[in-house]
Amino acid sequence: MPPVLPMLAKSVPRIPDGAAGEYVYEPKWDGFRCLVYRDGDAVRLDSRSAKPMERYFPDVVAAVLAELPERCVVDAEIVLAQAGRLEFEALSQRIHPADSRVRLLAEQTPAALVVFDVLALGDDDVSGEPLARRQELLDDLGLVGPRVHATPRTRDARIAQEWFETFEGAGLDGVMAKPLADAYQPNKRSMLKIKHARTADVVLAGYRLHKTSTDANPLVGSLLLGLHDEQGQLQFVGVAAAFSAARRAELAAELAPLVVDPGTAAADAHPWSGWQNPAGERMPGAVSRWSSGKDLSFTPLAPERVLEVAYDHMEGSRFRHTAQFRRWREDRTPESCTYDQLEEPVRYDLTGLLPGAPGVR
Repeated sequence: MPPVLPMLAKSVPRIPDGAAGEYVYEPKWDGFRCLVYRDGDAVRLDSRSAKPMERYFPDVVAAVLAELPERCVVDAEIVLAQAGRLEFEALSQRIHPADSRVRLLAEQTPAALVVFDVLALGDDDVSGEPLARRQELLDDLGLVGPRVHATPRTRDARIAQEWFETFEGAGLDGVMAKPLADAYQPNKRSMLKIKHARTADVVLAGYRLHKTSTDANPLVGSLLLGLHDEQGQLQFVGVAAAFSAARRAELAAELAPLVVDPGTAAADAHPWSGWQNPAGERMPGAVSRWSSGKDLSFTPLAPERVLEVAYDHMEGSRFRHTAQFRRWREDRTPESCTYDQLEEPVRYDLTGLLPGAPGVR
């Protein structure tokens, strides 16, 4: 019975080879982690933090009722494809307070469910069984779509490496390696995840204060990063965060000379001065639908400094996840920081992974 926290993964730099039969490898899906509970007509979709999500995904509830066993608990990922590629941005639009909006999006861009583990089936709790056995039970379910699919998997590390290199072009996030002998371990980092590691030189154009910052002790929470597009406009691409408390204070002092005072000509000339714009574009000051009105306003900085950050992959024109600060690049000019430097993954057709799923073709 819910809540059950999902089993987690720790990052490793490369795909482990291991002894024969030690690991099973799977694509790392880029969606919403979801524990699915079905008991007859009752369906619950729990997020990674065990919060119910079924109100946001009535289409997935319908898919569960149509394609999963009458009584079961499975570990899965909710994904959404458009034009043959996973689109996390479109998926995130589902987290919306208006039920009418959610149902409209569910009809226009239905999501799919990718299942990779079985925790309970009928009256049996199988979470204590080895993963190898749980995967046999998953195979017996015959989940071949169109809305609920069993994830592809292999025990061959060479094939996993090929997946790592090719599946990113379909919007996937890397590769998972899971010990076949392990029982299901809620909230434990007993799996391995291998994600792409890249760097980019970006322009620093602002920062947000940390939640513990005060007037007497200002602390930088995150750095706001930009890249120039083909028209020379500085576009917001994401943030760099994860600093120690001491470093947050150092950054506040170090960046003080770059702070742009409101109401000045420099403020009007800042590339993000119009972030509250009538076009409704998501800019650094926009309200986040994930945080119920949390203030995401920022301190603008003169866009003069360049830094190198590490990132895994892009979601459209932005970093999919928080970037990691690497070093200042005093040798680079802001104007030289463009999208041209970013690696473009070769597109991969999702048809072979999610045959018949909405948005795949």
